[in-house]
Amino acid sequence: MSDPSAVGSEDQRLSSYVFELPESFIAQRPVEPRHAARLLAVRDAEGCSHLSVWELQQILKPGDLLVVNNTRVLKARLQARRSSGGAVELLVLEPAGGSDWLCLAKPAKRLKPGELLQLEHPAQPSIPLEVVAVDEPTGGRVVRFPAECTTPEAIETLLARYGEMPLPPYIREHGEEDDQRYQTRYASRPGAVAAPTAGLHLSDELLVALEQRGVERTTVTLHVGLGTFRPVETEDLSQLELHSEWVEVTPECVQAVAACRARGGRVIAVGTTSVRSLEAVAQLNGGELKPHTGPVNLVIQPGYRFAVVQGLLTNFHLPKSSLLLLVSALIGRVRLLDLYEQAKAEGYRFFSYGDAMWIDPDAVLPSA
Repeated sequence: MSDPSAVGSEDQRLSSYVFELPESFIAQRPVEPRHAARLLAVRDAEGCSHLSVWELQQILKPGDLLVVNNTRVLKARLQARRSSGGAVELLVLEPAGGSDWLCLAKPAKRLKPGELLQLEHPAQPSIPLEVVAVDEPTGGRVVRFPAECTTPEAIETLLARYGEMPLPPYIREHGEEDDQRYQTRYASRPGAVAAPTAGLHLSDELLVALEQRGVERTTVTLHVGLGTFRPVETEDLSQLELHSEWVEVTPECVQAVAACRARGGRVIAVGTTSVRSLEAVAQLNGGELKPHTGPVNLVIQPGYRFAVVQGLLTNFHLPKSSLLLLVSALIGRVRLLDLYEQAKAEGYRFFSYGDAMWIDPDAVLPSA
């Protein structure tokens, strides 16, 4: 829930969430190994330190609980051809009933309901797809896939043969290794079109080391969609609404959070998607985390009071993004933007394949 008294007027203006970022700061390739990424550690209300993700072993404490998002990215970028011969790129976003799927199309303007497309890929037979509707809110097209493609698990088989990994547009260097590198090591539930990128830093070796230290782990599922990364366009943030998202918080996750609190551990979210999953479901239940499967819709921005999450591992986010608002809610907009300037001065790498930020519970605003 939000506390308007804790928010300054500038915090409620989108134009206050802008920072300059030359292209040279945008990571084009990930570092190897995963845990070698740099970590800007925000440890208390004052300072920060410059570490590596591997050093989370010293930061996290026995009894802490890591909450990770186990969504798996679909190879959702497809190449198709119109009957006229023109090429069309489709990005499969989410199910729309039966074997229909909402897709972004490029170019989209001339694609009308009833048009047949041929899905193509080298060494694969072409497959007919039908455009069945226009989706006005997204500007996308509802496309009918083969009859068996009714779930993320079912369509994943087709996408594995015909699709490409949907890397963000600011990543211009693509390679075969992206099929593995743009997935978390614990990705198990297909359905996302973008990775929960904070989790990309957690290597098998680091996960084992944290487990040996006594750090527990539980999962949520939030299938990351394009809405997560699209710039916000509402200047008056008190009027902001975001695209709803499908999440699953299991009874096992609820029990793990309760057990963590009972033993005096800290609930640590890996990535903003884990934050949104936990907080949105808690908000549905008056601040109490309960099992939930289905859509949620929650805006987290300065003034929000967190019901579940105490600390956060996250990446460096785009200007004017809902993710920047979320992290500002934890430590304050002015401080976050100042930390971003420090990160730039230190040569940190930004966005999906970039470096990471640790927000310790001791650094979180008392009002949050």
